[in-house]
Amino acid sequence: MRAMAVSVVAGVLMTAVSSGTAMADGVKAAVVRPADPLHAWVGLKDASGLETWVQWHISEEKRLIGELTAVTADRSVENTLTKYDEAVAHLQVAGNQAYILFSVYPEKSIRDKGQALVQAISAEQTELALNQAVYAALKGVDTRAADAATRHYLERLLLGYRLAGVDKDEATRAKVRTLQDEMTSISLRFSRNVQDDVRTIPVKDASALEGLPADYIARHKPGANGSVTLTTDSPDYTPVMSYAKSAALRRTMYLAYNDRAYPVNKGVLEDLLRVRQEMATTLGFDTWADLATADMMMGSAGKMKAFLNEVDEASRGRAEKEFARIQHFVNEKDPKAAADLTQSDSGYWGEQFRRATYDFDSQSVRPYFAYAAVEAGILETAARLFHVEFRKAADAAVWDPTVHAFDVYDAGQKQGRIYLDMHPRDGKNKWFSESQLVPGKAGVQLPEAALICNFSGGISGDPGLMEFGEVVTFFHEFGHMMHEVLGGRQRWAGQSGVSTEGDFVEAPSQMLEEMFHDPHILQSFAKHYKTGEVLPLGMIERMNQADYFGRGNWVQRQLLYATYSLQVHNEAPGKVDLDALWRQDAAKFNPYKFVEGSYFYASFTHLTGYSSNYYTYVLDKVIAVDFFSQFDEKNLLDGPAALRYRKAVLEPGSSKPATELVKDFLGRPQSLDALKTWMDKQYEGKVGMAMEAQ
Repeated sequence: MRAMAVSVVAGVLMTAVSSGTAMADGVKAAVVRPADPLHAWVGLKDASGLETWVQWHISEEKRLIGELTAVTADRSVENTLTKYDEAVAHLQVAGNQAYILFSVYPEKSIRDKGQALVQAISAEQTELALNQAVYAALKGVDTRAADAATRHYLERLLLGYRLAGVDKDEATRAKVRTLQDEMTSISLRFSRNVQDDVRTIPVKDASALEGLPADYIARHKPGANGSVTLTTDSPDYTPVMSYAKSAALRRTMYLAYNDRAYPVNKGVLEDLLRVRQEMATTLGFDTWADLATADMMMGSAGKMKAFLNEVDEASRGRAEKEFARIQHFVNEKDPKAAADLTQSDSGYWGEQFRRATYDFDSQSVRPYFAYAAVEAGILETAARLFHVEFRKAADAAVWDPTVHAFDVYDAGQKQGRIYLDMHPRDGKNKWFSESQLVPGKAGVQLPEAALICNFSGGISGDPGLMEFGEVVTFFHEFGHMMHEVLGGRQRWAGQSGVSTEGDFVEAPSQMLEEMFHDPHILQSFAKHYKTGEVLPLGMIERMNQADYFGRGNWVQRQLLYATYSLQVHNEAPGKVDLDALWRQDAAKFNPYKFVEGSYFYASFTHLTGYSSNYYTYVLDKVIAVDFFSQFDEKNLLDGPAALRYRKAVLEPGSSKPATELVKDFLGRPQSLDALKTWMDKQYEGKVGMAMEAQ
């Protein structure tokens, strides 16, 4: 997942999770250049220091915009677009880092200040998006002698301004400001409610933990009252859903996790949908979904619905066949359980089915995936694939002692810096995402980015044994970060890194997921944390076969999230019953019975980031597996496709339309055929052929 913080003017009203209020607490901080203007956390002593740092960036943006609008000569790229890009870069740096500190900083006072400052920065961004003098200046730039990247940049900026309502009358623009302020406050409140709501599950009977890994049980020792306490943090939640034999514990954990921030976030989400719809109609669109897709590859809500229907048709039959096999298996093992298969049982029975069918117990590979070895292995794999080098930046300042920083080198030249914040702690965002920290700009500043994850480990004595799916998640997020760094050498900061159309950003990251089925890659780092034994080839083959099963249901699950996200944003909010619609969509796309009391939407933070555009994951999976099909599976890292992929897809950043990036690499538009082949991968090999025969 790519974290959605404060976005630049192009698309500001579509993807920003925030808008603005006056500078937090009404304080007017002194406009003094910070000692380190690119890193808010360096030397940060208190909340006022963060406000001073942000205020300087805003003052620089105002200064540059003032110089831009004061130009009396003919408008040119040099005297107008250059100043504009520098101004927006200041807002990007300030917004990115206020958001990251809101999400991860150890001290609550800084997180609170970060939340307030994200609102202030986005308020400034809204003013810029509605500034008619700036729009007129950009519109007047002579681009006849400009390169294609510059022309594309200006075209998207102007589209973003029009979508923001810059050409509306003053009353309308004033209303847009008010609505954007509301959207920010509501969105941040929704996210903060989820972030702060860590629920606990007391387990009084140790037998309820039967089936869980030994290291998991060892980490969760009984308290003075003999009860074990679990939380809804990912390292506790995920193993329970996959391994706990107790259906009651699985259901309790499922409800606790999915109901985080309920009931408060139900009203918050209803308010957000109302304001978004009012924004859409104010700007001349029928629904928010129409507005949110206007500058995307997809282009419209109507095209989105048609695409989702096409993917549904391609995946439904495959998913039904998969679930029928699960049902048959459970009925043979436990007829009582088979009569009441609910969504809280899917992970456990899927695991049991894979063990029986493929002779693969996913716990058996965890000792080969200790966190530190996985981190080193992913860095080594990415270095070979992308022809770069990672050097530990031991002297880099970080916001928490557990964060690791690395500098990225290409042919001996430093190209950027990455930060890995990989384990949970109190107050930290509980999801898995990548965030830009500093937008790169050729000859001016190097790109910097961070991974924010919540894997096990990071504690003395805990090796942080990971499931294979977590390893894949790690590389997925790392793919975003490599896109950020390798695409961060543009002339324009606004085209740096992951700044493409919003519905392309998940394609490079999902493509990299496919790499981790390769035995050569896995054996390069997957070694038993006690014995040093390399992960056996036979185990890799069984693991892959087990992982291939259920891809049809995976696609259907993504369609569930995408359809719900679209529907709640594609009709009048007063007609949307969040609970009834969730039950309806779950019944259509999830074959397991609905768990009564589940209010997943209350913790579904993609609704604030991607809003109606969760379809991005489905579209980008289509593109990603098509990209991967171009690689030589016998030589993934060193074959010619790797460097060609870097040059054609990652390095351009957003200097080209995403559709051109796809065509540059594939030689054609993406095709659904690759997704169908990907779903049918489960039928390869001896076990797969036997399944098909049945």
